[in-house]
Amino acid sequence: MIRPLILALQLMTRIPLPAIEAESRDVAHAIRWFPAAGLVVGLIVAGGAWVGSQRDPWAGALLALLAWVGVTGALHLDGLGDIADGAGAAHGDRSRLSAVLADPHIGSFGVTAIGLQLATKLVLLRLALDASSLLPLIAVAFVARIGPLLWTLTLPPLHQGMGSTFGAGATWPVLTAWLLVLLAGACFISPALLAAPIAMAVWGLWLKRKIGGISGDGHGAGIELVESATLAALVFWSGP
Repeated sequence: MIRPLILALQLMTRIPLPAIEAESRDVAHAIRWFPAAGLVVGLIVAGGAWVGSQRDPWAGALLALLAWVGVTGALHLDGLGDIADGAGAAHGDRSRLSAVLADPHIGSFGVTAIGLQLATKLVLLRLALDASSLLPLIAVAFVARIGPLLWTLTLPPLHQGMGSTFGAGATWPVLTAWLLVLLAGACFISPALLAAPIAMAVWGLWLKRKIGGISGDGHGAGIELVESATLAALVFWSGP
């Protein structure tokens, strides 16, 4: 349990942690703890929001966003950029898609997607600070990281890599357990959290239709998009 949890934190965050010896089984099982890593991310984001909000709500939103990018090392944004480049440049050609995804350089589609995502999160964070307490912000990062379990279980691996490594670790009982925690969060924190599983399902369907399967980039992009969708639900659920 401890090693997969530490590996999940190492994979999902840039928090300095000691190196540990791990077997392939531990790496595969790390996906089971991605939501727990999300709680850590959420706490750091909420902390940034609280500190900045002591001066101004916009400062709170900006510090929260900087904390979000910093603690994750822009890992998921990188996946979003790669998927955007692949979908935009491949034009349905699967062989060209693989080449674009393997290219370490970013194109105009990727730059645009990352810029829009950052702008979206900044505005939604600002609105969320008016709409609710900081507790839902912690939950947003948590619920988005349930997505990789769902996508691993329902989509074929696009290629051998980090995305396919988690196949042995993701199980339906584990996914069900985390979804029950999400449901509890919807009951006691905000019903808007139920937007997360809807966004997860939509992203999975889009990946299956447009990309053909799941990869590390697909996981990262999905986490980013589910976070934004859940933030938007928090803002609009609260009303004017």
